[in-house]
This record gives sequence, structure tokens and C-alpha cells, in this order.
Amino acid sequence: MATILGIESTAHTFGIGIVKDGKILANKKHTYTTEKGGIIPIDAAKHHEIHKHELYFEAVTEANIDEKQIDAIAFSQGPGLSPCLLEGLKFAKELSKKLNKPLVPVNHCVAHLEIGKLTGAKNPVLLYASGANTQIIAYASGKYRVFGETLDLGIGNFIDTFARECGIGFPGGPKIEELAKKSSEKNYIELPYIVKGMDVAFSGILTNLKQKLEKMNKNNLPSSQTRELLKNVSLDSSDDYINQVNNLKRFRAKRDKSNKPNYTLEDLCFSLQETVFAMLVEVSERAMAHTGKKELVLGGGVACNKRLQEMCKTMCKERGAKFFTVPNSLLVDNGAMIAYLGEIEFKSGIKFEGKKAQELDILPRQRTNDVDVSWR
Repeated sequence: MATILGIESTAHTFGIGIVKDGKILANKKHTYTTEKGGIIPIDAAKHHEIHKHELYFEAVTEANIDEKQIDAIAFSQGPGLSPCLLEGLKFAKELSKKLNKPLVPVNHCVAHLEIGKLTGAKNPVLLYASGANTQIIAYASGKYRVFGETLDLGIGNFIDTFARECGIGFPGGPKIEELAKKSSEKNYIELPYIVKGMDVAFSGILTNLKQKLEKMNKNNLPSSQTRELLKNVSLDSSDDYINQVNNLKRFRAKRDKSNKPNYTLEDLCFSLQETVFAMLVEVSERAMAHTGKKELVLGGGVACNKRLQEMCKTMCKERGAKFFTVPNSLLVDNGAMIAYLGEIEFKSGIKFEGKKAQELDILPRQRTNDVDVSWR
């Protein structure tokens, strides 16, 4: 029996989870958000520093344990944003020293995969869709192998970037999903579909969406010609002002008739989801065919999207395969998944104590297939 505390701090979320014998006793988290723009790593790290002690005591209280009962401290070592990872590592070392307990370094991506075992999946392909990561992973020959991945942006970062262009705050995924529900298949707008073998790419689609968004907004913003007309308006003369405004109206009406796009922001959001999610489902199905596996687990924050879940479920049904996904609280970044994998590693003998624990460092660019899966 082991009681493991897990610390998640790879990006916008700071989480503390406690797991005992594979059972989640506590899962507390607090997420950095913005009204406009995306994640600012230094600010996110400050957010983590502010909330870490509060979340720790909340988790211990929720788990109904004494902190002395904790057997080890697991922490997300990578991949992730360096300032955020460092904040988690610093707190892990602080607790390790205070409680005299060993540290267990955990790969964030593998934690997303391992927590999928709670669904009953035995040997699945994992579609891992999160902010910075988009990978199709499966276990083979002692490691979790990456069978396909993004060649540029992570799916979540892609969606958040488009949301930022729309003036939506961070995170943008849930708001994009809600906007997409207000459109339908009949309003689908064709977008680039970029699948290269087992890999996907999103930057070209993002550029195309930005262009369509600019075209849509252009009719609501003064053009350079409009600004020139406005510059010559004399506010001293009401007749002159009225004439110039009428000229602008005629100019805009003529321009709008030929240039106004026949789509809305809701249509763009709907088309975005339908296109990029179809890409992810395609490469996931190809990985299942290649490996012969009959299970698909969906993981990562973007996996909370109901439309993505629906498309994965449909594909699995058509293949005669099983589809699994954990509750949303375990799909988003969270401390429980770090504790869950931490317990598995701890029981297999992976732990660092004393001086070795204090010498541990973060691995911001650690890949899924860099991890030796010695516990299987």
C-alpha cells in the first residue's frame, strides 16, 4: 500500500492530487486564465506560486489523511513551460525535505495515458489532444511509441490562437465549442485538410481561418479609403458631415455587396472543429489498423470537447473497437494523474531520496518515447 501526492504544473494549471492503491482520494486544482490573449509563462508561474500551499492543504483535508502518511511526492518533470515546471519542482523539493519523503519524476504525457486505465482499457491507442501536445501513442517494445503527431502547433494552442484572433480570452477551446453549436453542417466552410502520413499540421489551417476572419470583419471596420474620407469631414458644417456620411454609406453598400462573406463566426468555429477533429480521428484509426489494437483512449484537455468524443466514438463503432475516455476532471491537466502514475512508478522502484532528490531537474522538452516504461 502506498499513498502518493502528485503535483501538476506544466502550463496553466497547478494541481495537487492524492492517490492510494490506485484510488483517487483528492484532486484539487486552480487554473490561470486571461480575459484577452494567451498564456504568459511567467505570469502562470506566479499564479502557481500563489495557490500551491492553499491547494496542498485542501487536498490533504479532502483526502482525510495526515501529511505524514504520504509515502512519496510525484511531480510533472516535463514536457511543459519551464517557469511553470520549475515552480512545481521547487514545491516538490520543499515537501520532500519537510516530510522526508522521496521524489518520483513523472512524464506529463504518459500520465495522461496511464490514467486511462481507470476506464478498464487494457492495451489501447491513445489520442492525446492537449494545449501543446497532439500525439497518437501506443505501447510497444518497452516504451510508449509515438505513431503520429503534430508537425507544428498542438491542437489546443491552435484553437486558443484562433480564439485570441476572435478576441476571446484564454482558454478559448470551451468558447469555440459553444459557438460551433450555433452553426450546422449546411454552413460548413471548406478549410485546408492537412494529414501527412501519420502526422498532422495546423498552421496552414490557422492562416486560412485568420484570412476568413479578417474578410468577415472587414465590413465592420473602416478601410483605408473610408479613413481618408473621414479625414476630410468638417465637423463645423453639419451639411458637410451628413453628405460625407452618406458618401460612406454608399461606398460601403457597394463594397459590401461584392465582398461580404456569407458566413459567420459560428460557422468558422463549426468548420474548424469538423476539419481538425476529422484529421485526428483519421490518424488514430490508421494507428489502430497498424498496431491491430481494438481500443482507443481519448486524453488531454481538448478531449473534453463533446464533438471530438462523438467522432471518435463513431469511428470505433464502425471498426468494432471500444472507445474510452475518463471524466473531464481527469482529462484536463490535474494532480491526480501525476499521483496515479507516481504510485505505479514508486511501486516499481522509481524514486529519488536525499541529495539525489534535491538534484532532480525539469525536462521541458522530454518526449513520450524518451521514457523507459520499466513498470510494465
